[in-house]
This record gives sequence, C-alpha cells and structure tokens, in this order.
Amino acid sequence: MKLALVDDYVPALVEEESVRRLAGDLPEIMALPPFYRMAGLIEHWGELRARVASSKAPRLSLDEVALRAPVPRPTKLLCGQLSFKEGVAEASVKPAFFLKSSTSVIGPGDTVELPSVDAPVFHHEAELALVIGKRAKNISAATALDHVFGYTCFLDMSARAVGHGTSFQDKSYDTFGPMGPWILTADAAPDPHDLNVRLWVDDELRQDYPMADIGNPIGDMIAYASSIAALEPGDVLALGVNHQGVGPIQDGETVRIEIEPIGGFAVQVRDPLGRRWEKGIDTRLAATVLRMVRGEPLGTVEFSRRIDR
Repeated sequence: MKLALVDDYVPALVEEESVRRLAGDLPEIMALPPFYRMAGLIEHWGELRARVASSKAPRLSLDEVALRAPVPRPTKLLCGQLSFKEGVAEASVKPAFFLKSSTSVIGPGDTVELPSVDAPVFHHEAELALVIGKRAKNISAATALDHVFGYTCFLDMSARAVGHGTSFQDKSYDTFGPMGPWILTADAAPDPHDLNVRLWVDDELRQDYPMADIGNPIGDMIAYASSIAALEPGDVLALGVNHQGVGPIQDGETVRIEIEPIGGFAVQVRDPLGRRWEKGIDTRLAATVLRMVRGEPLGTVEFSRRIDR
C-alpha cells in the first residue's frame, strides 16, 4: 500500500496513477494538526488500515493533487553517517547517525534554497529512508524490521564544511530534506537490502547504487539507534549514502530521486547568489570517502571547484 499526504496535508491512498483523498474516511486524523496527520495514521494503523483499504473515495489522477512530504515534521529525523562500504568489500563500517532538523523537510516539486553561507560546495545525497511504525527502545536487530511502517525516498542536501565537523550545521538548513513521494508500507515492500537508489541532476544520472553496499544490516542500524533514543511512530531514519556518485547542486537545476518500487520525485534548486561549481560527480569527495572507509590517511579534503570567481 502507498500512503501520501496531498494538498492541505490530507492523507491519501495511492493506487497506480490515481489517488483517493481519505478526508471523509478518517475524520479523527483530519482533526489533528496538518503536519502530524501521517504520524497519527501510523500510530493508529491497526485500527484504521481496513478503513483505508476499503475507501470508496473518488479516484483522482496524480496530476490533480499536490503531493506533500509524507512525514512533514518527524519528531526525530535521524540520518546515517558514513553508512556504506563505498564498493570496498573488506570495509568495516560502524553504525552512526546524526540529527537533522525536521524543519528541513520539504516535498515533491518544492524548491531547495541554498543559503548564503560560505560553503565550499553544496551536495545532493539520494537515500532510502524508513518510517517507524511502533515504539522501539533497546530492541534487537532480529526484530528491528518489525518496527518499520514503511519506506520513502529522501534527499539529504548538504553544505560542506560550514559546521566545523558537525553534520547538524551542514545539513539542517530549511529545505535541505526533500522527502517523498509517499510511503510504501513495509508489507508491500521487498527486502530493503535489495533496493537500488538512483538520482539525476537534470538529465545526468549521477547516483546509482545498491542498498546491498550498506555497511551494516538495516536491522542492526535500527537497533543501534533505539539503544540511544526511543524511536516513536512517525520517526524517520534516512540510511545514509554511497558517496561515489555525489555531486554539486546549483541554481536552476532539477534533482530527481527514484527508488523502485517505492517511486520517485523531483525538486528544483535555487541559489539567490548564483554560485557555480564544476558539474558532474565530485570525484574529490568520492576519493576522500574511499580513503576513510579503507582506513587510510585522509590528507587534504577537497571538493568540486567553484568556477564563478
């Protein structure tokens, strides 16, 4: 099942190329603040699932509604940090997360606004994200996936090297967390380790990596997060990225993510300062991350060069 928020944050059931607005089916959810309706639906899914599945609301085409971020204000938005082996089979990767501001979240068709900070570069990171379905605290890796409600696509936009080593400052700017287009419920999803993540900038395919490259089983990552903080229904865990296809984003570009069978969406990029960087994959960043996962000396950390000055 695919669940979305549309228009004024109305829960909706997505069926192929059509959508049913569930306002009439879920009056108790509609009574909640708009940003928290999906979290409410998730928390009470056991009671409401049959009502959603049997909805007779009129079918609308996807073109007739505006898709919103499916979880527009997660109570916790955790992002995996250096989560992937980067194609290095022998790499040893430890689970790690950082908190990203929930006000960074935007939805399909929205605009990423690059802030005026003096960052060496701004990057895209296409990621699989999971949405927690039931409370998880100190759970085992073996049962962790039972706590997942579903999966969605996430773009972890980044301003490099402005936070003096803290990812929160690099990644929490408003609009830096595009999410969507909906949630594919876990019972309808394949093994998340079998998925493939792709991203285009305009017509250029940049990221195309398998979730099988992740450094730890996803259940281990959830269990690790739950050992630190209780995970609640509607919390979002973005699982991190393979950096070998990461590159700059700049004014006027369209960035599109796709993870089948979840789906995909696009956002626009706006930079009031009109800054420009070398286009394409940031091979300098890719090489730096490879050195990190191999345990080699980092040396000088470099990024794609700015070309407008």
